[in-house]
Amino acid sequence: MSTLLKSVVILTMLGMVLGACTPAAAPAPAAATSAPAAATSAPAAPAGEVKVGLITKTETNPFFVKMREGADAAAKAKGMTLLTAAGAFDGDNEGQVTAIENMVNAGVKGILITPNDAKAIIPAIKKARDAGVLVIALDSPLQPQDASDALFATNNFVAGELIGKYAAAAMKGKPVKVGALDAAVGNPVAVLRHNGFMNGYGLAKTDNTMTAYVNTPEIVCTGDSRGDQAMGQTVMENCLSKDPDINVVYTVNEPAAAGAYAALKAAGKEKDVLIVSIDGGCAGVTNVANGVIGATSQQYPLLMASMGVDAVSEYATTGKKAAGYTDTGATLISDNPQAGVDSKDSKYGLEKCWGNK
Repeated sequence: MSTLLKSVVILTMLGMVLGACTPAAAPAPAAATSAPAAATSAPAAPAGEVKVGLITKTETNPFFVKMREGADAAAKAKGMTLLTAAGAFDGDNEGQVTAIENMVNAGVKGILITPNDAKAIIPAIKKARDAGVLVIALDSPLQPQDASDALFATNNFVAGELIGKYAAAAMKGKPVKVGALDAAVGNPVAVLRHNGFMNGYGLAKTDNTMTAYVNTPEIVCTGDSRGDQAMGQTVMENCLSKDPDINVVYTVNEPAAAGAYAALKAAGKEKDVLIVSIDGGCAGVTNVANGVIGATSQQYPLLMASMGVDAVSEYATTGKKAAGYTDTGATLISDNPQAGVDSKDSKYGLEKCWGNK
């Protein structure tokens, strides 16, 4: 794994709804600056206006761009001020800790966060909650889950199960060699997705309480793609060097899937390998339509964010705190349906996707 750069977090206020998010292949930051989080502050909100914070894993992933759009639209509708921040990369816990501290000091009533590290972030979250801030995890649960007040998310284990079941049906009992393009150790979403795939395929009996990747001999190669296209290509190239007979590729998200496909195509193997993934962004669904990805589990980040803002607004107004887990849903998207596996086609997926079409 490459040495990680020191994290930098960007804390800005969104003054308008963000423009359409960029393609997964080459995303561009939205309203980004290069200033450290500690040196950045949002403009003062009008007296009495409620502030809500959104902290995502990164600034550039289209999934989180859409999440910010949803949060911004919901905050405007409620007359709230939205502060945003993000990790410098997927896995950046230090930057998210700084963002939480800055937002608490700025007087937010609630913080919505997609945690980069489900355990290491907990002390900072506890301090925020002790200060009276409502903390809601989006997309990614903490470990333990009740370390936040509430969780609004896709059931990532189920999303993984969907593509696992699809892959098993598509392979029709053939011997399988799987390359798994995961994310960092400690990434709760990546673990849930991976283990869901394993359970859905029938390679291992797993459940959503497990906090480490489960592998079997059929998983001939694994690697940390960081959810990134370029890293996904590198990991896939390494996997092909290790075992050129890989015939199924599981990826933690669609940018990693695009990278895997690039590596397979360069090796002349793109027609011999089934790629399955998770997210349901417009670029990913387009890749389903183009035959790059066999199937993907679509989820809905805008809904997660808007529900989170609504919950903070209610807390600020009534004192009532959101609690527990709310499933925001997942749908299997494929243009090559398999018997016994419910799915929708890419046309449906493109109607529901997020990002540039």
